[in-house]
Order: sequence, then structure tokens, then C-alpha cells
Amino acid sequence: MDLLKDSDLLDELGPLLSAEAAAEAPGAGVEAADLEQAVWVRLLEHDPAPAEPARWLRRAVRAEARLARRRARREIPYGGRPGSAGAGPEDALLHGEENRALRSAVARLPGRCPELMGALLSPRDLTYREIAGELGISQGSLGPVRSRCLGCLRRMLASEVAAPRLRGRERWTNGLPGEREACAHGHERDHFGGSCRGH
Repeated sequence: MDLLKDSDLLDELGPLLSAEAAAEAPGAGVEAADLEQAVWVRLLEHDPAPAEPARWLRRAVRAEARLARRRARREIPYGGRPGSAGAGPEDALLHGEENRALRSAVARLPGRCPELMGALLSPRDLTYREIAGELGISQGSLGPVRSRCLGCLRRMLASEVAAPRLRGRERWTNGLPGEREACAHGHERDHFGGSCRGH
């Protein structure tokens, strides 16, 4: 369809599209102009031309609005956290504790890592060029250094939250033959009727 040659159709559909997009945009959480643009693109790509352009246009606006709503459900805004809207005091406390734990771990990183991670976590949202200038290192080395620092931070945090290991003698409780359990003295004993191995 060549919309550029059919200016009457453009003049006819323009106000209708604006009205439909303005009606659907608030519910979709997008700007009306974005919906309009998406529908114009859809119309340009539609081949052959729709038989009933006004009806097609209304359906296209609703379809684009549905897509925008689906997209909005999947996307997390920059700086946002899932479920943070309307978070209660408990969530705020847990989020504060997570931030303190992260900042504490960053401070314990070796070498220049605390400086680099501090710059990357800065609310000033610095570019790599600005970070390199502040730290006095080349911009090309920021990526590899950042990777090493993040790996170190990941290992550090993983070891702090790892499941506690059993200390001392382990006890198997399902009692299958050949498995061991601890006797009253803390020594291993098997289920074959054997005695305590420490005596």
C-alpha cells in the first residue's frame, strides 16, 4: 500500500487514529504518539491494503495496546526492583540489609576493586570514560578489571550465604544396610550389627 500517494486516506485515518490511540494509551501505559507510530508502521507493512481501513485501524490500535501491556508486565524499569511498588516496612528493611551487605562486601574486595565497584554503583551513573578518568586507568582495561572484581565479589557473597555444613560426625538416618551412623561415643558404626569402631 502506498500511503504517500493516497493523501485522502491519510487525512481520513489521521484523526481517527489519534482518537483511538488517545483512548487506548492510558490503559496500555504508553504514550498515544507511540501507539500511533506503531499502527502507521503496521499499516505501511500491511499488504494488500485493508478492505475496511477504519475498522482495520481500530483493531490495530487495540492489538498494539495489548502488546504494550504485555511488554510492560515483562519489563522492569531501570533502578526498580520486582515487587518494590507499595513495598511494606519489612521489604524496606530487607532491601536496606541487602544494600549494607553488598557495600560491606565491596569494601572488603582486594586492590582497586572497591574504588571501581563504588564508581559503578554510584548514583551519578558515570560512563566508562568518566570512571577511567577518576581512577586514572585506561578505559580499555575497565572491562577486564570489572569482570575480575565481580567474580571476586560473587565468590565472596556466595561463601557468606552458603548452606552451613555439618560439623563433626554425620549421621545417616535412613538405616539401609551398609550405611553408617554415629554411636553414643561419636564413632562410626555400621548397620550390619558391627560394634562401635572406636572401641
